[in-house]
Amino acid sequence: MAASMVRPRDGKIIAGVCAALADRFGISRTLVRIGFVLFGVFGVGELVYIALWIIIPKAP
Repeated sequence: MAASMVRPRDGKIIAGVCAALADRFGISRTLVRIGFVLFGVFGVGELVYIALWIIIPKAP
């Protein structure tokens, strides 16, 4: 069974979306954050971030 994705209460900067994605896929949180910044500059990163903030539940 796949691990569920939740926004952590610690190690987050804004809402924990990047931390949740990094933890789920086993990659560096810094790399995910840099990716979102670049995606935001050259695409629609902000909209994707907000959508994931709404979709991904907060850790209990």
